[in-house]
Amino acid sequence: MKRVTVTLPESLVSEIDRWENNRSRFVLLAAERELEARRKAALERSLANPHPESFQVAEAGIGDWDAAWTGDDETLVDEDAGRSVRWDPDRGWIEVDE
Repeated sequence: MKRVTVTLPESLVSEIDRWENNRSRFVLLAAERELEARRKAALERSLANPHPESFQVAEAGIGDWDAAWTGDDETLVDEDAGRSVRWDPDRGWIEVDE
């Protein structure tokens, strides 16, 4: 948990106090609901306006799309451009020698 300071109108605080003894819990639940609503709205916008390439995949059918990919596109990833890393639980991603 992280402590934050929030400024609210006095009338709103009074209304919260009428319904809930624990203001922090009330604000936490309200924030979680608002974030969930915003995520849902973003997903709905994305579904209503899909990326143009997704139409090509849908029209071809996922099986046809997958079958058309030969897997030999060596330009897809330049292995020489990156660095070798590994995950260390204490330090995060760290560079390693190959």
